[in-house]
Amino acid sequence: MIARSSDPKVRNPVLGLPAAKRLEILPPEARAALAAVLKDIAQHARAKAQESWRRNKGPMAVYWKAVGAYATHLYRVTRP
Repeated sequence: MIARSSDPKVRNPVLGLPAAKRLEILPPEARAALAAVLKDIAQHARAKAQESWRRNKGPMAVYWKAVGAYATHLYRVTRP
């Protein structure tokens, strides 16, 4: 088995984007509010992915899975 990198930019590709730096300088209350919204989006997107998969809607399941993954990455950047 190949060891996975522990570099944060490998584990969360959003950290490598230039806009991620702007998220880090937001005031704590703004970051907390944004993090809460992103967490909700991630949870709902994952639920929609499961529902789409259950209904044999593979392309939509993949779409919602990707939405959930990106929302989770963004949530982890913005959480205080």
